[in-house]
Amino acid sequence: MSKDFIRNNIRRLRFNADEMTQQELADRVGASRQTIVAIEKGKYSPSLELAFKIALTFEVPIGDVFSYEPENK
Repeated sequence: MSKDFIRNNIRRLRFNADEMTQQELADRVGASRQTIVAIEKGKYSPSLELAFKIALTFEVPIGDVFSYEPENK
């Protein structure tokens, strides 16, 4: 059984946004810091709503934040 991956650039985007902390991002999108940590580590896939909120926070298209990569690509 293959496993697919949702990759993200949140850590890089936070760094480029005046080194925004995980807590600052969490506060802006209405999530917990633990949720942001899990998303960054690829251990949790955000809801579509949360994914859009993250993209809007960084003022970038959602495709600049998240990408989908099948394992057997």
